[in-house]
Amino acid sequence: MDGEILDELCQWLRIPSISTGEGDAADLERAASFAAEKVRRAGGQASLVTVGDGNPLVVGELEGPSPDAPTVLIYGHYDVQSPGPASEWSSHPFEPEVRDGRLYARGASDDKGNFYSLLYAACALASEGQLPVNVRVLVEGEEEVGGASVAEWVRNDERGADCAIVFDSQMENPSTPAITVGLRGVIAAKLTIEVQPRDLHSGMYGGSVLNALHVLHGVLAKVMPDDRGVVPESLAAGVAEPGAEEVEGWGRLKPGEEILGEVGARPLYPEAAEEFRLRNGARPAVDVNWIEAGSPRTVIPGRAEAFVSLRIAPGQDQHEMKAEFERLMRSGLPDDATMEISWHSGAPSLFEPELPAIRLAREAIDRASGMETALVRAGASIPVVADLQEQGIPVVVTGFTLAEDDIHAPDESFAVDSLLLGERCAREMLVALAGLPRD
Repeated sequence: MDGEILDELCQWLRIPSISTGEGDAADLERAASFAAEKVRRAGGQASLVTVGDGNPLVVGELEGPSPDAPTVLIYGHYDVQSPGPASEWSSHPFEPEVRDGRLYARGASDDKGNFYSLLYAACALASEGQLPVNVRVLVEGEEEVGGASVAEWVRNDERGADCAIVFDSQMENPSTPAITVGLRGVIAAKLTIEVQPRDLHSGMYGGSVLNALHVLHGVLAKVMPDDRGVVPESLAAGVAEPGAEEVEGWGRLKPGEEILGEVGARPLYPEAAEEFRLRNGARPAVDVNWIEAGSPRTVIPGRAEAFVSLRIAPGQDQHEMKAEFERLMRSGLPDDATMEISWHSGAPSLFEPELPAIRLAREAIDRASGMETALVRAGASIPVVADLQEQGIPVVVTGFTLAEDDIHAPDESFAVDSLLLGERCAREMLVALAGLPRD
């Protein structure tokens, strides 16, 4: 088995399924077809489904012992980021190579390698006649570009599932697997402010006319966090406080000082590193991501643009926060200025540790790994998780990548041991989830 799973994964990794601009639609379809054929070879059914003009979804199923057995949906994505300049890689990004126990290729960890251990385990159990649950397979090709295909498919899917497993996250460290019970959502806005048709000379008009950058500054000031990163009170409405079990588990995880130190980051305030788990998993945050206006000379900009994002915490309502975010920013806009906003948003998600799916999965990972699984919250977003939760499906978010896997960077990699660990844990989880209570 060890050689087979690695060989099959390498075949998948050789397909340059880039969704971020310079990719080829034919390669994306080839990568989707590879996953579909894996399901078919295990005796299941699978097809490619296109929503609008999006990249194909792989939609399949592997039958368990009976229609009355619990149904588990497994999710991953086959699309990858651009590899960037080939000169920055030690080996070709789409010619997988194992060096010192690590598999190097674009997509090795995000998400082909991470997800393949789950897909492989489900197919192996089905081939052996040992699959104790019904498995629905959903693999998308737009995760890296925030495409809408999978969200629309989930919204329109009437069959649902008793739970879902998402292998698109990481271990806390090599000796601590993790289940992510909370993910922040995001509300991102591109602002375009105009105050006059063109830039003006600051010597001739300075002090008499609106300056688009000044206006932008006033708009952003309405939503800016304070010097400790605390957002305006109205943008913190509805935050769900972490439970005692979560907080207790944080003490076993990597300290914030180490996390910030790994990337050379400077803490925002003296206690920021100590409060990292709380701040980045259970609190909202506002960040200005980009500004452009004027030029490096004495002009008064007539137009200014910015990109600003609000990470919303578990428990907050996406639509209420979007409305409040806009209200605050428009309250700083002068009457004679105009502001257009282009939005992108995704909801947060939160699952109680006591949910049967979370409990059974956690116990299964503990057994398969011989380690103690941590419950964590993540500061980032996995949009499909919120989409599934909205349909009433509890989601087990886990995975076996590590911080050193260099996701999205040159020399992205995945430890072969992590691939094999993921397969063992996935197999044990699928067996354990046969114990899910059914209504």
